[in-house]
Amino acid sequence: MSGNRARRIGLLGVPVEAGTGRRGACMGPEALRVAELEARLAALGWDVTDHGNVVQLDARALGALTFAGAAHSPERVASWVRPLARQSYDLCKAGTLPVFLGGDHSLAMGSVMGVARHWEEEGRPLFVLWLDAHADFNIPSISPSGNMHGMSLALLAGEAELRPVFGDEPTTAIPPERMCVFGARSIDPGERDLLRRRGVSIVDMRQIDEHGVSVLLHRFLNRVAAENGVLHVSLDVDFLDPTVAPGVGTTVPGGATYREAHLVMELLEDAGCVGSLDVVELNPFLDDRGRSALVLAELVASLFGQEIMDRPTQPFG
Repeated sequence: MSGNRARRIGLLGVPVEAGTGRRGACMGPEALRVAELEARLAALGWDVTDHGNVVQLDARALGALTFAGAAHSPERVASWVRPLARQSYDLCKAGTLPVFLGGDHSLAMGSVMGVARHWEEEGRPLFVLWLDAHADFNIPSISPSGNMHGMSLALLAGEAELRPVFGDEPTTAIPPERMCVFGARSIDPGERDLLRRRGVSIVDMRQIDEHGVSVLLHRFLNRVAAENGVLHVSLDVDFLDPTVAPGVGTTVPGGATYREAHLVMELLEDAGCVGSLDVVELNPFLDDRGRSALVLAELVASLFGQEIMDRPTQPFG
């Protein structure tokens, strides 16, 4: 992990499902706890504190939020992400590496917003690695579904149509050129055009098939290192192929294999620049006997230092 960070991890549950069109993601945080995520990280030498779940605001007290297009349940989404952004900021300020347990991907609006505000104050650029089958860069005027879990990255990039989500709350936009969507295989036409115009890096599964995880991820990580940046990783279950992790409401065939996903995590751990993490879109109602939760817990452990063997200091042979 980032060299100037204490070995303290703070787990924070975000049982939001207002951003998606399916029920069940609200059970994700508890499923990850049942998969013994805290114990796995503690066994690796981390000082882990589970801070429970974010307390949702009264959505009715926020008043109606108006958008230039389709946006379902925006008040409910805002009632989660506004307090989450504050708690995210506080965790970073206290020197804790936060791990956010979801919940649908709309939670990243709050988790990353708080992290971005902290690192802006510290004078270090924040980069975002979006491990996802989808780019989540829709805005209300172009979104086919209006589901706000598909708008998270666009909000974080400062898209004006999504400003009502935070109202008068403090916000920090992340330059789109510091974002990388890795593992994409389902992007809407209008969203694709917006991504190109904004300059977000997209690594789709064809590129991964042709060039491999290591080469492509190193390109992005080298940019982070060159700018002395900090990296937020947002891991959506559907980054993985559904045969590996079926517990997600938006399955898209052709995702990362178990081994590819672990390689991503191990390379991130080697890079030492990760300062925060989301684990999102786990829907235990759709899972197979907890299999997806266990896979995610194993992946998070890989990110935080779990290895099968110590790496050799000299090449073999």
